[in-house]
Amino acid sequence: MRITTRGRYALRASLALAKLEKNGVPVSINILSEQEDISSVFLEQIFFKLRKAGLVSSIRGPGGGFRFAQPLDKLTAKQILDAAGEELELTFCDKHSNNCKRIGECMCHSIWQETHAMINAYFSSLTLASILEKYNTIPVNDINSEA
Repeated sequence: MRITTRGRYALRASLALAKLEKNGVPVSINILSEQEDISSVFLEQIFFKLRKAGLVSSIRGPGGGFRFAQPLDKLTAKQILDAAGEELELTFCDKHSNNCKRIGECMCHSIWQETHAMINAYFSSLTLASILEKYNTIPVNDINSEA
């Protein structure tokens, strides 16, 4: 399993949006770009994918930007990574295909399947709210209540 730069930036920018968004007021790509030191062009591509997946909504024009389409306690790291085009899959052996000569006797395949399930469950359990609560120095309630 390998998370690309796009996936890492998608999660990072989503967390930045979660910290910066106040009372549903959209945050511009330029602000996110400056905050996270990520190219605004790259962020636009990422947020287009997040919007297409229904995770964020966008407002055009002056004062526009992006905001979350769902509460932070409902949005998971897995949803963000999936929307960005990342697949949380391990590189399995050949048992996926008909090329495997050990298909009936390989115990390793079961280990990879279990590991894959654990990784997906972990990222599915990580909501943006839980990440902010655990790792952010500003409590989530303070972030969401600031004007």
